[in-house]
Amino acid sequence: MVLNGPGHVFILSAPSGVGKSTIVKAVLAQDRRLRFSVSSTTRSPRPGETHGVDYYFLSHEAFEKGIEAGRFLEWAEVYGNYYGTDRHLVRTWLAQGLDVLLEIDVQGARKVRAVVPEATTLFILPPSMDVLEERLRRRATDAEDVIQRRLEAAQMEIREAPWYDYLVVNDALEEAVADVAAIIRAARCARLRAHSVLGPFLAFF
Repeated sequence: MVLNGPGHVFILSAPSGVGKSTIVKAVLAQDRRLRFSVSSTTRSPRPGETHGVDYYFLSHEAFEKGIEAGRFLEWAEVYGNYYGTDRHLVRTWLAQGLDVLLEIDVQGARKVRAVVPEATTLFILPPSMDVLEERLRRRATDAEDVIQRRLEAAQMEIREAPWYDYLVVNDALEEAVADVAAIIRAARCARLRAHSVLGPFLAFF
């Protein structure tokens, strides 16, 4: 199933604890043309999370049926839980001319880029590993062994950062949000310029 349409896909990745969800919510609040593809997961909701807003919370059985039916654009198993992006939702928004923001890990980003090569990719970095560890501990939702696994995973993910089109350091939240919003605007302008120049030119052929 091909994903196409006048809309554009933006892929945002970051290690756990960097603040990507907060950045995504802030960017969405100020951009009416941008839609957020809510991921599906089999993990339990954290305090304050809402089904259909933060994630679609599914049973393992329901998720595995979705895999068999080709429901997910990409999916992965992380720490014993599944995460995936709904293919139909993304395709519908693109066809409507809306831009879609995906908040997914490095593995998922590569899978989506293979299907949507024109997608714009952004990676959010922590100011340092010490700051990242402090943020994970302040969150107080994970046991010590989980925090250590997340830090090890973060180091591996950060090694993949040069693969992305843009890197943004989340040192100050407002600045990181402004940087992401500026990247989205720039990508839209580039696509608009390409269309305005190539469209009339190609009409001659």
